[in-house]
Amino acid sequence: MTRKTICLMAAVMAIMLCLCSCSTTKQNLEDIVTISSGHFACTYDGVKHDFIVDTPENPVGSSLVIMLPGAGGTAESFRQSTLFHEKACPNGYTVVYVTGAPDPKDSSSATSWNHNGRKDSNDDVGFLKTLASFIQDKYHTDPNRCFAAGFSNGAFMCHRLALEASDTFSAVISVAGTISDNTWNSRPKDCKASLLQIAGEKDDVIPKHSDNSARYSAFPAIEEVIDYYANGLESTDVRKIGKDSTLTEYGDFSRHVWFLYVKDGRHSWSAESVTGIDTNALIIDFLSQMK
Repeated sequence: MTRKTICLMAAVMAIMLCLCSCSTTKQNLEDIVTISSGHFACTYDGVKHDFIVDTPENPVGSSLVIMLPGAGGTAESFRQSTLFHEKACPNGYTVVYVTGAPDPKDSSSATSWNHNGRKDSNDDVGFLKTLASFIQDKYHTDPNRCFAAGFSNGAFMCHRLALEASDTFSAVISVAGTISDNTWNSRPKDCKASLLQIAGEKDDVIPKHSDNSARYSAFPAIEEVIDYYANGLESTDVRKIGKDSTLTEYGDFSRHVWFLYVKDGRHSWSAESVTGIDTNALIIDFLSQMK
């Protein structure tokens, strides 16, 4: 056996060992318990979560939307406050509401999502990708039509998924959220995910150039965020909806970016009775553009 052959065999063995090592460290959902019909609990990397699954009559091949509540929220509270499944399931969507987890350094803290990529916090990107895979396997949803939607802290997390997990989540919906500083500073040159961003004119959590609040924030202005996502896309429509809110659309055959700027809107999931906008219907309309 020649020296060259021995070196080649050693290299192949090293690669195989590396692959085996990687596969053994991959996390899975564990301790999955059925609490009641459609209600589940699990752990991921030692962190406890619960989630609620609502499906259309036949979930096979359906689109999947994973719903992320804001800080302190739960799967159940977000389900009751948005009622998104009532609009989505009849339109062929499987909807999964998920509860976040406390900060690992403070077990008494509120449930939330690690949207700024802190390495000493929960691996929420890994968890949500794994949860999506679990739902796809269990309910046979379409892996090419997997989306995430969130409010506030959950919306910040959706932006992180768009930038770091677009191989799983091809579109995200951010209601009253934006990109955090760490995620923004490490963003890829181009974003591959589609985005529906809903921001209130008077939302004091979201920095904006329009009211100069971005001057005092470490986070980027929402206008910069939209420019980043829409880079390379043409504006296809700008129109007024609801009570004088502005919906701007960008897109091509592969990606879509919609920005709804809610007139007098605050830090909330827009209610039709207040803004004249059916947020759930708008989300379904946006997702129907995904090919």
